[in-house]
Amino acid sequence: MLNIVRTNSDNTDFLNLITHLDQYLRVLDGEDHSFFAQFNKVDHINHVIVIYLDNVAVACGAIKEYEVGTMEVKRMFTSPAARGKGIASTVLRELEQWSLELGYTRCILEMGKLQTQAEILYRKNNYTVIPNYGQYEGVESSLCFEKLL
Repeated sequence: MLNIVRTNSDNTDFLNLITHLDQYLRVLDGEDHSFFAQFNKVDHINHVIVIYLDNVAVACGAIKEYEVGTMEVKRMFTSPAARGKGIASTVLRELEQWSLELGYTRCILEMGKLQTQAEILYRKNNYTVIPNYGQYEGVESSLCFEKLL
């Protein structure tokens, strides 16, 4: 059974999940990892989703304001054992719903081009490619998406 919890970045299960995410990204990003890591700090993120499957934390994601009307999706991760069950899409839908409840009408996100499974997830959930924004402008290894809510 899935249990969806809204929390913040102080949540221990969230912190444990993103430790695994960072280990995965460190390998995938290679030399670029330190560049991307600087934009993935979790201090003071007030909108975090943690998904529990049979009382075990298996997935997470977060949103933070990027600009008026726009939330940025951050720190999406699903543990390998829980993949292929639609849980990541559930996290994304919950983050979108929370964004709407807070008055936001758009979500954006950045991912590395080597994260092919993440790209499939975002496209499947109706995110469309946009020009790289903010700190990702001109970064050839980045791919940015948006979804109007």
